[in-house]
Amino acid sequence: MTRVAVAEGASSRSALSTTETPTPASLRQTLPLVSVRGLEVAYDGQNVLDGVDLDLFPGEMVALLGASGSGKSTLMRSLTGFAPISAGSVRVAGHDVTNLRRGELRTLRSEVGQVFQQFNLIPRLSVMTNVLTGALRGAGAINVAGGFSSAHRRRALELLDRVGIAHKATAPARSLSGGQQQRVAIARALMQQPQVILADEPVASLDPKLADSVLELLREIATEDGIPVLVSLHVLPLALAHSDRIVGLRHGEMLVSGATSQLDAAALAPLYDDEEHGDDDHH
Repeated sequence: MTRVAVAEGASSRSALSTTETPTPASLRQTLPLVSVRGLEVAYDGQNVLDGVDLDLFPGEMVALLGASGSGKSTLMRSLTGFAPISAGSVRVAGHDVTNLRRGELRTLRSEVGQVFQQFNLIPRLSVMTNVLTGALRGAGAINVAGGFSSAHRRRALELLDRVGIAHKATAPARSLSGGQQQRVAIARALMQQPQVILADEPVASLDPKLADSVLELLREIATEDGIPVLVSLHVLPLALAHSDRIVGLRHGEMLVSGATSQLDAAALAPLYDDEEHGDDDHH
């Protein structure tokens, strides 16, 4: 399969390559925080990912596109050791994911903030407590059992203010709208002080206006905090409006990789040819 790779200044229809697309010049001065080479993941003898290469650099937001069953969720799970890596290499925040023991995997996962479509909040607990759960690994045995330090509470409130819902700190999470709950989930991820953020379909259940605001927030975090954000999306206009780069999977292979400014809907349309029914979420 031919991969479309669009470099800066190149036409999205004229540049065909099998190499990873360069990131913007301001980002290429640093080493990638995520580096994937030749990744293969198989279930029941069938490849779900086949020869995937990916770099994520500090400060950029990368949209991950593909039809249902293309391998997007599997790729995200492979970055935290939840998918069985058959071949290739995966390095995340200095960790060689292919060779980590159980305790080392826990450390890696504590350094990767995750945002999900379904928010995964504890509905009966307050917004503040939900955010504080992002600090559980570093809270200590006493705090895990009975409370958090004043420093943790201050940081949680600062993060809620940053995402625009500090006024909801004492409200139960179940009382919030979908967009507000996703902001709580983002604050919780930031509470981990992550080196990388993975957002798997974070706006799929939100209306277009709320989706725009959540993606704007994620891109702001990437830019201001220098945290690479990989966000899986289904809606092309959202990817084109809110990402620095786009990578696209089809049938487990990376078909598109390019600067967003050099891509358009026509260039991305092949990702959805012969769209499979079902989803790779079960893998």
